[in-house]
Amino acid sequence: MIAVAAPSVASLVQSVDWVAIAPPVIAAVVALVVLVADLFLGEARKAVLGWISVAGLAAAALALIPLIGDERSTFCLKNAPYDACSFTADRFTLVVQFLVLAGALLTALLSISTLKDAKNANTPLPEGEYWFLLLSSAAGAALLPASRDLATLVVALEVASLPAFALVGLKQGDRRSSDAALKFFLSSVTATAVTLLGVSFVYATTGSLHLTRVAAQLTHVDGQLHTLAQAGVALTLVGFAFKTAAVPFHFWVPDTYVGAPLPIAAYLSVIGKAVGFSGLILVTVVAFPSYADVWGPALAALAALTMTVGNVAALRQQATRAYSAVRLLAWSSVGQAGYLLVPIAAAAYSDDPQKSIGSTLAYALMYAAVNLGAFAVAALVARTKPLNRVSDYRGLYASRPLAALVLGFFLLCLAGLPPGIIGLFAKVTVFSAAVDAGLGWLAVVMAVNVVIALYYYLQWTATLFRAPEGEPAAYRFPAPLTAAIALTAVIGVALSGAPQLILHFVDSGLFS
Repeated sequence: MIAVAAPSVASLVQSVDWVAIAPPVIAAVVALVVLVADLFLGEARKAVLGWISVAGLAAAALALIPLIGDERSTFCLKNAPYDACSFTADRFTLVVQFLVLAGALLTALLSISTLKDAKNANTPLPEGEYWFLLLSSAAGAALLPASRDLATLVVALEVASLPAFALVGLKQGDRRSSDAALKFFLSSVTATAVTLLGVSFVYATTGSLHLTRVAAQLTHVDGQLHTLAQAGVALTLVGFAFKTAAVPFHFWVPDTYVGAPLPIAAYLSVIGKAVGFSGLILVTVVAFPSYADVWGPALAALAALTMTVGNVAALRQQATRAYSAVRLLAWSSVGQAGYLLVPIAAAAYSDDPQKSIGSTLAYALMYAAVNLGAFAVAALVARTKPLNRVSDYRGLYASRPLAALVLGFFLLCLAGLPPGIIGLFAKVTVFSAAVDAGLGWLAVVMAVNVVIALYYYLQWTATLFRAPEGEPAAYRFPAPLTAAIALTAVIGVALSGAPQLILHFVDSGLFS
């Protein structure tokens, strides 16, 4: 880190607030423990690594509790003549870290059953590598929302992303998995290279990487530097737009979700998006507020395009096509990404950008719970119907009524229909953010897309309750899979009854 003036030795000695940095540190330490333990455990005892990972992620999530109501910051290197901070544990950080770690914990519960089934089917996945990569990615994802300089932001983004490439391609001998990992890797690396080019332009313009310093310096840029700064802002957004699966950076999503192990597809649909959206929020609202005229219209157009392409593509999925259920969830996640982009775009036109950002966080928390729940039920069905077609869900109510009711509830939440009140509440919150910011046209586009999405969500829901063809399939409920479905169902029902629980954390004062 380069200081404007040479700091004294005393100024470089800083105390470390271990409570503030505990969540990502615990995830990283447990990843190392799993990596070392894997060397000494025989094949018959590899399953214990999964429970160590679950316990580690639970501990990392619980480490957030002491920070609630006691937001603090650490790693603030004081470089003369200004103060700058590279790590902050404010309300925004806590909300996103909770989403990331809770989502990773649910993914771990799904993974335990998936790894066991793969071993029983003589297509085992390397368990030590699997758990190490998952924990490493979760640690990077938990670090990213706390990052307050562009260097730390990019490093955290790559720590979260690089293990994900390997996780997608972990199915040995599976061509779909290899192709998906290669497509995911090449497109992501290209996006990262463009982002780094943008960061270099921003640094050349402002002479700083700290977000608050960048924001202050950009207000004084003019002449040729103004053009360079505009290019830097636009290019920096590309990498984060890729992570959010915004159109036209979405092409990797369907094949990646199909090729990856199902828990990893669920992980990418939630934690991958949390990484992208938190980074996008930080660079736009914190670092580039003076260039809202550049990123505001761009994100508004991306939001409209993303939700439309995602929903239309989901509408075209054939129920009898192999992996059509996973593909439908993949395209649905693209459409949902469009809704999540709306409040960020609205922040460029709003007098209270943090309120708009709160709408994105509220929607993301709702989406995370119900989407992970939908993937959990899909994992249950895949144990008997490995092709995971939408038509395979026909008559699910006849064989497993609770699973069918829970999946129907999740789909109605995603559609925004009762009894999934939390889905309706989240969509109204996002819609209000667009209207309040004067983006009436974007609110209309969103309303049209919500109607389009109703068709495929309701069609899938209706399939669950139709008479089965032939004998109903018998589904066994492993304990970890049952726990994941139950937890997401309880969260969805609780939030439908008391949506103010989310608003309490995202209403205001997100950034310190």
